[in-house]
Amino acid sequence: MPEWLSQLSAFGIFLAIGAVGFLFLLVSLIFGELFEGLIDTDHDADVDGDHGGPGFFSTRVISVFITAFGGFGAIGIHYHLSTLSASLVGLASGVVFGSLIYGFGRFLYSQQASSEVRTADLVGQSARVIVAIPAGGLGQVRCQIGEALVDKIARTQDGAAVPENSMVKIEEVLGETVVVKRQ
Repeated sequence: MPEWLSQLSAFGIFLAIGAVGFLFLLVSLIFGELFEGLIDTDHDADVDGDHGGPGFFSTRVISVFITAFGGFGAIGIHYHLSTLSASLVGLASGVVFGSLIYGFGRFLYSQQASSEVRTADLVGQSARVIVAIPAGGLGQVRCQIGEALVDKIARTQDGAAVPENSMVKIEEVLGETVVVKRQ
């Protein structure tokens, strides 16, 4: 065994673990998106595919776990706990602080809003014709989905003309065009 390795104390090892975790946390906070793209771990714990925020194995959660493990392990050694006891204190605190960061990340993710309108959201909606639809031709309709107003190019299902300001129902979506039926 190298001589420098035998001179390391448990306190120094715990501090080094905490410092490495903290350094990695700082780097992941500054360059986080880079690491999340290289190490696609943010959604590993997301087994049902809903992608509801960061996963338990996200780089930030792991960084906080390592930092808390090292820091609280060093505190345990400082208060004359055995190495095993200090490791258990570090493990417990790492789980607690990692869980807090995980929960906070999930909370923040759930607060996001999106103005994205999926095509499936349009089918069955009522819409107003804002540009008349000529017989066999194209016009334009506007419908409201949540808070968003959506304008789409439209044609009728049976090829009939529909005057401006008429109400129609969206039957299907074909690419960027909707097929409507007069109400």
